[in-house]
Amino acid sequence: MSLNKKSVDDFCAKGRRVLVRCDFNVPLKAGVITDDTRIVAALPTINKLLNDGAKVILCSHLGKVKNGPNEDESLAPVAKRLAEKLGKPVNFVADYNVTGAAATAAVEAMKEGDVVLLQNTRFRGSEETKNGEAFSKELADLCDDYVCDAFGSSHRAHASVAGVTDVVRAKGGNCAVGYLMQKEINFLGNAVENPVRPFVAILGGAKVADKLNVINNLLEKCDTLIIGGGMAFTFLKAKGYEIGKSLVDLEKIDYCKEMMAKAEKLGKNLLLPIDTGIAAGFPNPIDAPIDVTYVDSDKIPADMEGLDIGPKTCKLFADAAKAAKTVVWNGPMGVFENPVLAKGTIAVAEALAEAEATTIIGGGDSAAACNQLGFADKMSHISTSGGASLEFLEGKELPGVAAADDVCGRKKIIAGNWKMNMTPTQAVELCGTLKDLVKNDDVDVVYCVPAIDIVPVVAAVKDSNVKVGAENFYIEDKGAFTGEISAPMLLDAGVEYVIIGHSERRDIFGENDILINAKVKKAFAAGLKPILCCGESLALRKAGTYKEWIRRQIKWDLDGICACNVKNLVIAYEPIWAIGTGETATAEQAQEVCKLIRDYIAELYDADTAAKVRIQYGGSMNAGNAAELLAMPDIDGGLIGGASLKADFGKIVNYNK
Repeated sequence: MSLNKKSVDDFCAKGRRVLVRCDFNVPLKAGVITDDTRIVAALPTINKLLNDGAKVILCSHLGKVKNGPNEDESLAPVAKRLAEKLGKPVNFVADYNVTGAAATAAVEAMKEGDVVLLQNTRFRGSEETKNGEAFSKELADLCDDYVCDAFGSSHRAHASVAGVTDVVRAKGGNCAVGYLMQKEINFLGNAVENPVRPFVAILGGAKVADKLNVINNLLEKCDTLIIGGGMAFTFLKAKGYEIGKSLVDLEKIDYCKEMMAKAEKLGKNLLLPIDTGIAAGFPNPIDAPIDVTYVDSDKIPADMEGLDIGPKTCKLFADAAKAAKTVVWNGPMGVFENPVLAKGTIAVAEALAEAEATTIIGGGDSAAACNQLGFADKMSHISTSGGASLEFLEGKELPGVAAADDVCGRKKIIAGNWKMNMTPTQAVELCGTLKDLVKNDDVDVVYCVPAIDIVPVVAAVKDSNVKVGAENFYIEDKGAFTGEISAPMLLDAGVEYVIIGHSERRDIFGENDILINAKVKKAFAAGLKPILCCGESLALRKAGTYKEWIRRQIKWDLDGICACNVKNLVIAYEPIWAIGTGETATAEQAQEVCKLIRDYIAELYDADTAAKVRIQYGGSMNAGNAAELLAMPDIDGGLIGGASLKADFGKIVNYNK
């Protein structure tokens, strides 16, 4: 399983202000960081952006901040430690308002390669934790793009995790995930959805109620489910065993019976402790000396309490783990904070360290146990978050992941090029006619409209699946360029896409590849998504030199464009020879050139970049031939002319329905 979300590798950050949500919720003692694991985990993403020439703005929470902003939960110590790790200054904005005038000034003063760290996001209280719209906008106003690399907070729909993405995306910015998020989800995702078998899941911890959905979900995925820790006693009680004073959730007895019956029905192994370490009571303090004896799990005396798994269970669980090819572990086997009661947890950790398997530790107490016991470097992956990994194992969608832009393969893109048609009144009327006809979640739909129609069309398609594009723009932001329109104007009006290098602009208005190349660069720098057109005339087609011509166009038009931008490019192939000439391009001819373009992108860049570029067919696509054309492996959509002004445009968009 791969994380089908845009990553820091999928957009060009040079010169851009990139807000990165990190998880800097590190443990502090008297203002000193006692464990900087989470800071170190964020470094690959931060360094990637810095190396790309971004202006990196970091934000995070620290602690629960129950009594309002205070120095004990300031991120000042994080800024100091981060600067040491990066080997460069980190400008810490100490303002408790987080996004106030001090933050704005710090960001405005940034140069490429600078780092700014904002104050604790939870100092904004419920504005952060309740996903406040105003705070989300304030965060988004500081940046051009957003990256979530805080797996430990990804299960929280907070303003700095989820809300900010809506505003960034609305103004044309990228919303991506960082390397840590990728690593976390890819490890956990592969373990649960595509494991190398046998797949063993080990669950511990105190309460069944904490892992109800995890147990249910993992039973359907794994081959063996091991239950240890305090939660095991509710299962033992459900089997009719005497468990003495052991922890039990009486309301979940029936649930445990259901899960045991489900395991039997599915043919899954559900392993419970067969012997138990018992004592007269829970140690107080938790690390106090304690006398422990071991009995069979069905013979716990009424005045004793189960606090760890016994030696026979240690061997049972260890043997199952060592036989596995994939193991996920979440929760200790006993009161591991006490040296006498840590034997079960140690046995499991040792077994995983010795196993020839992919071993994934689900954060929280399990991660702490591995670190404390010195087994961390023997595990394939240790999650930075117990809560987020637990919700992932339940099968829940994490808000911090869901909020990032999708890159699920190459999504089809059908764009209408209205050319010089439609007054504003007619444009609004046409949008009303087409609005319901072009609904298709599997396709990106774009109306590229005349400049005078942009504002009314943006309003007309609001709350629909339709995006708005422009048919042209100029490379300067402002100035004495009568009749032209700039990228900032388009962005402010709500435009996302822009057509560049259309055959009519080349032939009628004399645009050459040098100007077209400058426009592509400007579009990417401004945050617009270019639809770059290329194609050959009838004379070139008949002469047999069309392949060389198209390669030359692509080479010139993409000169100096980095791979991370090209991955987000849309290329429209226009067979000029088949437009208004009486000639017809077959689906095979269109596929031949679209594949040629993709192969040449691979030569200029690499296979991964070529695989992500979307290539449209810009010839005479209509309701009758759309399905045939779009079935071709290298045709990812269409740039539609006259047919986009008719109801048939809906049939093209819904070619797969």
